[in-house]
Amino acid sequence: MIPWEKLDTAKIPGSDEELRLMRRGREFSIKLGTNELMNNRLSGSEAALATLAAKQIEKVAKPAVLIGGLGMGFTLRAALAVLGAKAKIVVCELVPAVVTWARGPMAEVFGDSLDDARVSIRETDVGEIIRAKSSAFDAILLDVDNGPEGLTRKGNDALYSAGGLTAAKAALRAGGVLAVWSSGPNPAFTKRLARAGFDVNEVAVRATGRGGGARHVIWIAKKA
Repeated sequence: MIPWEKLDTAKIPGSDEELRLMRRGREFSIKLGTNELMNNRLSGSEAALATLAAKQIEKVAKPAVLIGGLGMGFTLRAALAVLGAKAKIVVCELVPAVVTWARGPMAEVFGDSLDDARVSIRETDVGEIIRAKSSAFDAILLDVDNGPEGLTRKGNDALYSAGGLTAAKAALRAGGVLAVWSSGPNPAFTKRLARAGFDVNEVAVRATGRGGGARHVIWIAKKA
């Protein structure tokens, strides 16, 4: 078996934790401690984050979409595939090295997605963009951690708090959708979404997208 090779490490802003980019042949993995955060062979649920959200705004002629977390680009590429030519997608990535990896060692994985005219990349906390905008987006897609409870960075908890959800709702246009990825269920978060005034649908999806792999969860929260 081909051994794993460590290609690079990167500190997470606001945390003492460190991400590791690993490669084994054509397989890539981003790890935090003993946890594998993502692997380019397991992209189904992250892609579903985009496709499920896009279905909710399919009648919008010029959709504006905010994606929190670049990762390995699964959500971005899925969004580009289903949104029209007039869409605008802002991707926020807190760890600058992740963007560097996307254009460097993982360029084959990303293809030309980062150079698509519909895409702009912001190396910043997605929470800052959300709090600074009002009625600016038709969809906000969050995949910045392992779910509504911070694993990579404690500061991520604020996104999923009552205040964070209120800010996200304010940043959405009427009929907009907040879509949130998680590695597992979180009943308390489902209740927080409802208390924030969203119409909530919790969807179970498979990691591989082909009926196999771990079960992940995506919340589709609609603003009236």
